[in-house]
Formats: sequence, structure tokens, C-alpha cells
Amino acid sequence: MEAAPVLAGWDAATRELLLFAAVGFLVGGIDDLAIDLVYLWQRWLGVCGLASTAIRLGNGHGRIAVFIPAWDEAGVIDAMLRHTLATIDHPDYRIYVGTYPNDRATISAVAHVAESDTRVRLVIGSANGPTTKADCLNALWRALARDVALDGEPVRAIALHDAEDVVHPLELRLFDALLDEHDAVQLPVQPLPHRRSRLIGGHYLDEFAEAHGKQLVVRQALGAALPLAGVGCAIGYSVIARIAAERQGAPFDADSLTEDYELGLRIAALGGRATFARVRPAAGEPLIAVNAYFPATITAAVRQKARWMTGIALAGWDRTGWGQWHAWGEHWMRMRDRRAPLAVLVLVAAYVGLVGGTVSMAGRAVVAQTGAPPLLPAWLVAVNLSLLAWRLVWRAAFTARVHGWGEAALSVPRAIIGNVIAMLAARRALVTYVAQLRGGPTRWDKTEHQFPDRLPFGQP
Repeated sequence: MEAAPVLAGWDAATRELLLFAAVGFLVGGIDDLAIDLVYLWQRWLGVCGLASTAIRLGNGHGRIAVFIPAWDEAGVIDAMLRHTLATIDHPDYRIYVGTYPNDRATISAVAHVAESDTRVRLVIGSANGPTTKADCLNALWRALARDVALDGEPVRAIALHDAEDVVHPLELRLFDALLDEHDAVQLPVQPLPHRRSRLIGGHYLDEFAEAHGKQLVVRQALGAALPLAGVGCAIGYSVIARIAAERQGAPFDADSLTEDYELGLRIAALGGRATFARVRPAAGEPLIAVNAYFPATITAAVRQKARWMTGIALAGWDRTGWGQWHAWGEHWMRMRDRRAPLAVLVLVAAYVGLVGGTVSMAGRAVVAQTGAPPLLPAWLVAVNLSLLAWRLVWRAAFTARVHGWGEAALSVPRAIIGNVIAMLAARRALVTYVAQLRGGPTRWDKTEHQFPDRLPFGQP
């Protein structure tokens, strides 16, 4: 077989693959650029993306119940509870920790703290774990409802946290201030840098710095529903009670892998008002935010990203739809939430196409063939490279704003790491979603957690 026809066929296949990837990058890049332009416009108007110091923190207008679902968290829950109890600045709160009867180690750790502090309430669910995080939260809701009925103590709001979270001392006071005019409040989430995982664990720093520094504030400016992060958020008790009444006493959907995301959309559908609060206690001080370590290994990161992708982009599409037909901002934001699987497909096509292009050039060099047409139009390559450079600069800038320029410099190589994790997570998410469609159980596919030895912002 002659080499020329083989190379021509290889070039044609590679060209189609690269064209698909290039067009996908172009569409995604324009989508991201539109978000950037909205953000810049709002910044110019002075109404978007700025961290306010003008909010007067509340002094306590009622009890706040803090829900912490815990499955296999014996390694962190003791330190997390003790730190939270020692630092929270609020006169009336109670922490409800949900556990499972077959997780004796976590039960023992929580009970040890609860014995010495009545603000901690150990709740043991009826079913063995793991179920789902939402199912555990429903057990906490039922325990809270029983307590309210028994002692008659009104509850102002429910705050959500995970067992590895470092809770800001002023968080509950900020919730008090904002819940006067809002039904739900979400604070920024700021991952902590991993000294031994600067690339894998560190890529979360870049993603959350941009997502909670720009994307959520744009979403709020457009009037779209605000998805909750499941940590560092508070919901008014009356809103949760209303949702619980509609769902036979279970406000959190036990069949969902991303109950926090869906809860934010549900609150908006009920006409509730939610706000994303970027607030500093005083000028020059860090944001009132949630800090936590995120997965530091490829395996753990893939599991976490697959759970998000399954719950939001795949199953979430079926479960939450698109909202009202005339809400263009809502449609745009939900489209962005669900574009992850398609973005991964584009990434795979790009990487395979790059390999194919390299083989093509090597083959032409071997047979001394010249004059072959370019695999992609020059203008398309130039536009995509410009959009990529723009994207990387923006991400570095947001990372620098939160974590400094040392971490910002690492955001470029971490973008590649993030792409690899996303591609691996997409495969796992698809397998999980197909299993759900076939009637398989929805389970809490959690990752191992770590509570920091050295706490952020000089907290004791």
C-alpha cells in the first residue's frame, strides 16, 4: 500500500477531529468571554464582585441549627467540632451531627464532644450507611423538628457544613444580618492549599477562586437561581419547613447526589430570595468564608468531580429542567452548569487530534511529502489561542486575589491537571448515571477528609 493515500486518509480523520474540538473550544470560549464581559460591566457599575464591609453583623435574633452530615468522619469530626465550638461568635446555636448505626467510630467521636458541650446534638439515623448525604440531612431535620416541638424553642435558620470545614467565627452573625431580607445565604468557599499536593489539590484553589469570585456574582446579577454549595450556607427555617411539607417531611431529596445544588434552585422556584455574600469584617481583612482541604489525589478528585457531574450535568438535567421559558439568564446559567460532559468530549477530541496531527507531520517527514493543506484554518487557531490566553490570565488573577501570586503562577499547569481529572471523572459519572437509570441505588460516594493542623487567618 502506498503511503500517500494512507496519509491523506489519516489527515482527513485528524482534520475532522480537530475541527470538532476547535469549534467546541470557540463556542465555550465565547460563552466564558460573555461571563467576563458581564462581570466587567457590573464592576464598572460598582454592583458586582466587590466584597462589602458595610453590612452590620447581626447580634443574634434566634437559634441557628448547624447541620453536619457525617459518614466515616472519625478522623476529623472531633477536631472540627471543638474548633467550631471554641471560635463561633453567636449567642444561640446548636450543632446537629448526623451519623449511621454501623459507623461506631464516628458516633463515638461525636458523643465524646457532646458529653462536654450541650450545643452538640448527636443524631443516629435508622438506616445503615452510606445512604446519601441528603438522606442523612433528612434525619437531622427530623431530629430538629422533634426538638422544636418538645421545647418550643424557635429556630431562625439552618446552616449546612461538612465534617472537614473550618467555620469562620463571624459566619452565624453574618447569616443573622442577611436573613432579615433573604431566605437563603451562601458564603464563598475557599479551599486550603495542600503543601504536598500543589497541583492536584491546588487546582481547586483556582476553580473556586474564579467560581466564587466571578461566576456566582454574575449569576446573581442576572437574577438566576443561586445554587447552594452545601457548606457555608444558611436557609430560613420557614423555607425548609415549607419544602418539607411538600415532600412528606423530607426537605432534602434522598435520591440526589447534589441536594445542595437542587435546594438552591427549589428555593428560587418557590419565590425565595437568595444572596451570595462576599463580606469582610473590616477593610483589609479576609472574607467571611468557609475553608477546607479538598481532595489531594487523582483518585479522590475524580470521585468528587464525578459526583458533581452526575448530580448537576446528567441527573440534574432530568430532575430540575430549565426553569421558566422567559428566564433567559436562568437558561444560560443552567446550560453552563450542564456543559461539562460536552466540554470533556471536546477535550478528548482535542488531545486525540493533537496526537493525530503529530503522527501526520511525522509521517509526511518520513515520506518527504510536502504541500499538504493545514489541519485547521489559521484564523480559528489564532482566535482559540487568544481565548485560551485570556482565560488563563483571568484564572490567575482571581487565584492571586485570594491566594497570592505564588499560587497564581501554578494555575497554568494546574489547568492541564484539571482537564485530566475532568476527563476521568466524566467516564465515572457516565457509568454512575447509567446505573441510576437502570434502577441502581444512589449512594454517598464521599472522599477521605482532613482537618488542618494549622488554621487559616490565625484562628485559634
